[in-house]
Amino acid sequence: MVASRAERGGLRMLKHNDGTRISKHKNALCFAPLVVTSHRSIAFSTKPCNLSTLKSELFVVKRRCSSQLKAAPESTSTSWTYQPLEVQSVILKAGNREIVLQTGEIGRQANGSVIATCGETMVHATACCGPNATGDGEFVPFTVNYQERFSAAGRTSSGYNKRDGRPRDNETLTSRLVDRPLRPMFTKGWTFETQVLETVLSYDGLNDPEPLAITAAAAALLISDIPFEKAVAGVRVAYIATDDRFIINPVSKDMVRSSLDLVVAGTRDAILMIEGFCDFLTEEQMLQAVGLGHSAIKKMCAQMEAWARIVGKPKLNHKLLTPAKGLEARVKELVGKPLKEVYMTSSTKEERSAVESQSEATAQNMLCSAADASNVSSLQISAAVKAVKSEIMREVVLEAGRRMDGRTLTDIRPITSRCNVLPRTHGSALFTRGETQALCVATLGPKSDAQRSENIRDETVTATDRFYLQYFFPPSSVGEVGKIGGAGRRELGHGALAQRALAPVIPPDSTFPYIMRVESNITESNGSSSMASVCGGCLALLDAGVPISRPVAGIAMGLILEPDGRFSILSDILGSEDALGDMDFKVAGDAEKITAFQMDIKVEGITLDIMRKALAQAGNGRRHILAQMGKSNPAPRKALSQYAPKVLRMKIDPTKKGLVIGPGGRIINQIKEVSKVSDVTMDEEGNVEVTSTILENAQKAADFIQLVVEDPPIGKVFRRCKVLSVQMFGAFVELGPGREGLVHISQLDIVPVQETTTVASPGGYMDVMVIDSGNGKISLSRKAVLLHDSGQSVESILKSGGAKSLPQVGRRM
Repeated sequence: MVASRAERGGLRMLKHNDGTRISKHKNALCFAPLVVTSHRSIAFSTKPCNLSTLKSELFVVKRRCSSQLKAAPESTSTSWTYQPLEVQSVILKAGNREIVLQTGEIGRQANGSVIATCGETMVHATACCGPNATGDGEFVPFTVNYQERFSAAGRTSSGYNKRDGRPRDNETLTSRLVDRPLRPMFTKGWTFETQVLETVLSYDGLNDPEPLAITAAAAALLISDIPFEKAVAGVRVAYIATDDRFIINPVSKDMVRSSLDLVVAGTRDAILMIEGFCDFLTEEQMLQAVGLGHSAIKKMCAQMEAWARIVGKPKLNHKLLTPAKGLEARVKELVGKPLKEVYMTSSTKEERSAVESQSEATAQNMLCSAADASNVSSLQISAAVKAVKSEIMREVVLEAGRRMDGRTLTDIRPITSRCNVLPRTHGSALFTRGETQALCVATLGPKSDAQRSENIRDETVTATDRFYLQYFFPPSSVGEVGKIGGAGRRELGHGALAQRALAPVIPPDSTFPYIMRVESNITESNGSSSMASVCGGCLALLDAGVPISRPVAGIAMGLILEPDGRFSILSDILGSEDALGDMDFKVAGDAEKITAFQMDIKVEGITLDIMRKALAQAGNGRRHILAQMGKSNPAPRKALSQYAPKVLRMKIDPTKKGLVIGPGGRIINQIKEVSKVSDVTMDEEGNVEVTSTILENAQKAADFIQLVVEDPPIGKVFRRCKVLSVQMFGAFVELGPGREGLVHISQLDIVPVQETTTVASPGGYMDVMVIDSGNGKISLSRKAVLLHDSGQSVESILKSGGAKSLPQVGRRM
């Protein structure tokens, strides 16, 4: 049986009970033709062949197998047994952690399948491609879908639907995190729809699956037949400030103490992606963290590539869409001049778009009608036009030192901002930078407004965020029409980046007891709307009266990098500079330090020196933007709006929470209804927060809660209390939700009362004074209130022995 090499490539072995062996592979085009041996087995030869030869030999194999099976001795029963394949694995060193990559046992019908294990956290990654070309050779039709199964942590979802299904926000963000470093590494010209599916199968509560997911996805692509050029690996980096120590792939307890959360991905030669959030670290500290992360990645990638040479499949390079010879030169001759003219002038986005659309149409019409048009597809022409646009834009930047809109490399577009734009919101700001504009709104609320999410990491099932930012990108912001629905991947990613950039300046709950929500509505977009959301969100928070520790701004940097080493760094990039350039590097922070950064690279070759220069240039840009934000007109109010809720805090005995809540929440709901407050929340320690837009209502609810958990003081007067029931010996009166007392018949009036019903009736109201309380029982007196209202002090009434021995005075009803 000649099958060891084929087995490693994914060969499936089926064994009949008479000894006949049949070998199959899901994609025979990846291997050499089949031959029949004298032992009735089918195996792969090592001689390559073309498609026609393969088809003819497959027909011969089919005919021979049929005749051999007919000639086999009959058996009373027929059964098929599965022969397991050889499992191949490799152990990677990532800092002090070990990562095991394994293939050959699970998911063998995929083009590539890998199980990645770190500690007891396991991620299964598969890579598959479709049968038909759908792309244009420039943008890879590539999708990553990452999912965390609750069963991985030994849990079941707490929601009504127990089936894992619709991706949660954190899963979508991880999918983006995996996608970004992998996309540039597909071989140019790959046009087949490609999908990576990742599932967290086991989670140990220590080793986070995100960096493991990057490595697992890259490994699945690397050993598959999909053209993927190099190994890519990902690591997380933490920084423990108290020890001045960086940790590669920290466990969860290290992340609790860390002031840095950085994910780095790259090849053994270059960094491809960084995404990190920190509590105001310096640029040098960030560069040091990136450098340490890449050092670990280099070793991992070298091991992965050596492993792939053993277990990997031959690549489908013959399916690549290669550009027609000389096509780009012909396209440049046709449309190069008008493109260069518009790129050399101080043009607007609308003017450039018009010229680019005309250039595309010209190239398509001229080349498709040419005599040799049969050799050139529309997709190839579109790809050539895009390449020419990129080439001309790069020439203008590198040779003339100017950009499409007339700026120099370091210029920031004109900035205007104004606050208190929307009169009834708690805080609002309109931030405009060039042709990018964000209308940001800040809303304050009670704890019940916190953002709740469910994931495999939290033992308490639900996690809450006191501050969250939601980003909205309607199609009208770029002058287009489109569907409106739930947040897409881009909206979730941009919102999360802006949120993490502002999170370090949010005041603690002890000093500002509000849930803070910021909406960023992008009304115009031409480059870096996520960083506009940081600037506008900061101003909206200030306008809402949130005492942030310091203002924060964000800027997006670009890069033009040539193979000969020449490069230019661009400040505040346009959308087209992002699309045609080599880097999108977003940096947020105050004037000196950083809170968030995200970098995506389209080419290899980014060095730490280039990053250092980009960070320094970004720092200058942030300082300029912060100065412009300081000129907002009108400026932020920095005070609570009259429409913002008011919060009262109190402390109760935590063992009496149940009394406040009541059966089925009846008491607390009644308190909210009677006092007309927005919300009442309690925690396990007995801390209570009452929220209302009217302070008097909040105080009323707080008094009701105090009445439920404590006996009222003797001598306290309650006005307009509802009579719940009337008995022969007196009337029961409601002092507040969940608390009542008895007015004895002798305490109903100043003059003796023969029958209770002459003074009180169910549903009526009366004023009462507490004359005795204890052990949860409260004695009340209407007579004492009548005397008090006639001019006697509470002290004298109580001193005289309470209401029982009061002198007879005129009766008051």
